[in-house]
Amino acid sequence: MRTLNLGILAHVDAGKTSLTERLLHSAGVIDEIGSVDAGSTQTDSLALERQRGITIKSAVVSFVVGDVTVNLIDTPGHPDFIAEVERVLGVLDGTVLVISAVEGVQAQTRVLMRALRRLRIPTIIFVNKTDRAGAHTGRVLAGIAERLTPSIVAMGSVTGLGTPGCAFRPYGRDDAAFTARLAELLAEHDEALLADFVHDEAGLSYRRLSRALAAQARQGLVHPVFFGSAITGAGVAELTAGLTRFLPATHGDAAGPVSGTVFKVERGPAGEKIAYVRMFSGGLHVRDRLPPGAEQKITAISVFERGPAVRREEVRAGQIGKLWGLRDIQTGDTLGVPPAGRPRHRFAPPTLETVVTPRRPADKGALHTALTQLAEQDPLIGLRRDDVRGELLLSLYGEVQKEVIQATLASEYAVEAEFSASTTICIERPAGTGAAFEIIDTPPNPFLATVGLRVDPAPVDSGVRFRLEVELGSMPFAFFKAVEETVGTALRQGIHGWQVTDCVVTMTHSGYWPRQSHAHAHFDKSMSSTAGDFRNLTPLVLMDALKQAGTGVYEPVHRFHLEIPADTYGPVLPVLARLRAVPGAPVMRGSLCLLDGEIPAAQVRALEEQLPGLTRGEGVLEAAFGHYKPVRGDVPERPRTDHNPLNREEYLLRAARRVAAR
Repeated sequence: MRTLNLGILAHVDAGKTSLTERLLHSAGVIDEIGSVDAGSTQTDSLALERQRGITIKSAVVSFVVGDVTVNLIDTPGHPDFIAEVERVLGVLDGTVLVISAVEGVQAQTRVLMRALRRLRIPTIIFVNKTDRAGAHTGRVLAGIAERLTPSIVAMGSVTGLGTPGCAFRPYGRDDAAFTARLAELLAEHDEALLADFVHDEAGLSYRRLSRALAAQARQGLVHPVFFGSAITGAGVAELTAGLTRFLPATHGDAAGPVSGTVFKVERGPAGEKIAYVRMFSGGLHVRDRLPPGAEQKITAISVFERGPAVRREEVRAGQIGKLWGLRDIQTGDTLGVPPAGRPRHRFAPPTLETVVTPRRPADKGALHTALTQLAEQDPLIGLRRDDVRGELLLSLYGEVQKEVIQATLASEYAVEAEFSASTTICIERPAGTGAAFEIIDTPPNPFLATVGLRVDPAPVDSGVRFRLEVELGSMPFAFFKAVEETVGTALRQGIHGWQVTDCVVTMTHSGYWPRQSHAHAHFDKSMSSTAGDFRNLTPLVLMDALKQAGTGVYEPVHRFHLEIPADTYGPVLPVLARLRAVPGAPVMRGSLCLLDGEIPAAQVRALEEQLPGLTRGEGVLEAAFGHYKPVRGDVPERPRTDHNPLNREEYLLRAARRVAAR
């Protein structure tokens, strides 16, 4: 049986979870359709999802259409959880993008469609809520063509629009306007079709156009548009038939090498890790070790088939399964070889940071454990401990995400936590080249290690690279590994306290004292180098090299798109200036004014709060991380932990305490 891994995507409140319920009911997976408002939906299993009526975590459920098993993944719609959506995109065969027939194309809809088109993921568009008062299919189609993509074709029309009795009427071979639109659209991507279209448009058979539409839709070149209502069921049968016709279901390469991607990690009732994996080729079996020969062994497998996951001995190519027993697994990990033809997605970094403190001091340890587990499930949530101030700092995408984490801590971990006001996360980049070294047994070096490091600037977005200018055999490999790992850790806080990136760190000096002891005595670490000596010395040398190189502080900047009533452009412009936004030239489109530009990430929330009052509630803002730019004026300092050795004496004192504690 073929498999189609399908994503349901939408702006929040467009009705994608309701559509998921309707699809499952139509396929016979559930007997009763759940309600988002009542908190009884199949895929929103978290208590907070049911309480707030929004999807927070992606969820998988399966059903069968003909000879195709459809693994349906319901994804979040709120912008704060865009990382959860983007993780899923890499494992999908196709998607349904849901748009409200009342609200039309919204800000998050545009963000999602850009990602889908960039990754060439085949997409069907479903215009939902045609039963609602205010629904307008013509206006929505025009909005899709103008703001998402012109490569669309309406697959039918709606009767009884805006009433509970609305129905979807599919177009067919007898609809001349439909076949003409098909011929014109499909000819743009097919030279042979274009030639026949130019010479004899009437000679193009409906059968040929229908086959070409299916082929181009499966390649992501064109997007069929269906209309209906998830609540009443109108148009859902036609959409269901379109899933297997217009999206690429596959058997997968069962004989190929093992290749899978982990797109979600959760914890079971006993605290065990459960990894959700999409297999692209090969298969995994219970008792397989990952990687081969390693200690981690798969202890159980569940595969999604006709509803929830069921226990199986293996998960095969094309399928989605749940794996138990992999204690070190993380979201985004590749199992086996990387999937061919699947670009690795680079996630925009979180741009906000908050301090998390327990309301009850006795919960401090429990809070750290809980946040560590949440960060394991979502690697884009960064957890940092400041041992100097005894604080836990969390990086995240938005205020709603903060509220969700707070509620999750309370409901799942019984930890009441408080969050400080969010601050912006900056980065540091080296301004030049700097080098430093310290020699073993030579003051002021208190450690039994020789380490020399040089820091050089690297291209933007290249990250951190470590390399050697000393011979690999000049000392034990474990000592080199200790230096490399510590460089990565130490660069989390540079001269100004922010993470240092876009640099090359080169080890220029190395030296150690071999394992030795006094005559007829046991090993004496006071006269023998250990990996700990290199871990303790490396930050001192690295910070000296960084201070010599100098670093610049860069703040995150979002690209924004504003759609406002043309007559509100005057009042909006000075507000943008006060928020340090840099808008481009306005584009007038009827009664609308379109503005593109850049705004510091720290000011996005202020703009969101002020926009409704400035535009009579009609303004629409779309903002997403763009890049980093140098901070002008006073450079913001970030609190440093005890691992940042700018104060040498304090660092050495704390290092000595850590050694003594062992």
